[in-house]
Amino acid sequence: MDKEEVLDYFKEYADLNPKVISRDLAVPIDSDFIISLIGPRRAGKTYYLFQISKELDSPVYLNFEDSRLRNITYKEIRDVIRAYTELHGKEPKALLLDEVQVIEGWSIMARELHDLKKYRIFITGSSSKMLSAEIATQLRGRTLSYLLLPFSFKEFLRIKGIDAKNATKDKEAMIKNVLSEYMEFGGFPEVVLGTEKQKILREYSDLILFKDFIERHEIRNISLARYIHESILQNFSKEVSSNAIFNKAKAAGISASNNTVYDYLEKLNDTVMFFFLDRYSRKVHERASWPKKVYLADTGLSKAMRFSEDKSKLMENIVALELMRKRNCDPNLETYYIKNENREVDFAIKSGTSISALIQVAAELNDENYSREIKPLVSASEQFGCHDLSIITWDQEGVEEYGDKRIKVVPLWKWLLSDSGM
Repeated sequence: MDKEEVLDYFKEYADLNPKVISRDLAVPIDSDFIISLIGPRRAGKTYYLFQISKELDSPVYLNFEDSRLRNITYKEIRDVIRAYTELHGKEPKALLLDEVQVIEGWSIMARELHDLKKYRIFITGSSSKMLSAEIATQLRGRTLSYLLLPFSFKEFLRIKGIDAKNATKDKEAMIKNVLSEYMEFGGFPEVVLGTEKQKILREYSDLILFKDFIERHEIRNISLARYIHESILQNFSKEVSSNAIFNKAKAAGISASNNTVYDYLEKLNDTVMFFFLDRYSRKVHERASWPKKVYLADTGLSKAMRFSEDKSKLMENIVALELMRKRNCDPNLETYYIKNENREVDFAIKSGTSISALIQVAAELNDENYSREIKPLVSASEQFGCHDLSIITWDQEGVEEYGDKRIKVVPLWKWLLSDSGM
């Protein structure tokens, strides 16, 4: 550890007081557990740490992507904390550890610091492994994990200064206009607050590809990595399979094995920029197998590779992200999709041991797609004994009756702003 560099880091951050936009995510401030905040790059994790730091006693912020801390080892973290004490004349009572996955062996350091019972510990990371059972194993029951995505639509409206309560017809028109912008460019803070939206999104796409995918995982087949990355960006809200991608890559003249394609897909998933949704099955091995549906952590990412406007796909992606956010409040909530020979349902919500809600997403419910959207819901409802059936549309609202089934038709903006969301 270069002590002078560490002291320089602390001096620079001592007067840092960035403007913070309050987020809706609520985490326990006084928990005895390590609080893990996981999300994609540029989603606002660092600023969220600054937000909660205002509620903490004597916090110290360590950004492990800062060049002055980048090369320290997990064994030197205590020396870094002592350098802070030496500089400020007091010991920290809370540790804010940003992008910890950069430090090899970080989980050992986090466990040891937690076991001292001296600090409140908050960590952030941009690796999906930190959302999985893997982190629970590494930290041995010492952590509570939360997902922080780019701005939700509720947060987006607040930034725009729009109060959606008791909305008039004129206000509804404004809300839908803003929702169109949100769907098109997404909710990354720098994009929402900036002017060069498309340029920023393109930079983000390249950053994910090279830093979080190729560099982090030491990818050797760059052509295959780029092909898979672009293929996933183009096929958001669709079912994808490793076999199909392998065959298309092969047809495009890219040399690779099927195992390599599968491995790269897993590594791409680790960036937390892409989420793969399992097809529902009672059998674990079938849920874990391909194909899966893919969603982007932010719809704005699709701007880099989108060649056509597909409102339903964008809407479906936004619904998928909102369902992921709901797991922060209800960790037992699981989301799947249903697809077999007879039906396809966009989202099956499992709460506890049963399917509690079924959701379709369509920009418009009309004569052409009525049967395709309604019948799968009814069929799945009968199979699973689920009576909470919804179709999320752009602006249609009401109740469709099909036999003895009642299906709620809800505008996307209302669904996103409702307390239950389902």
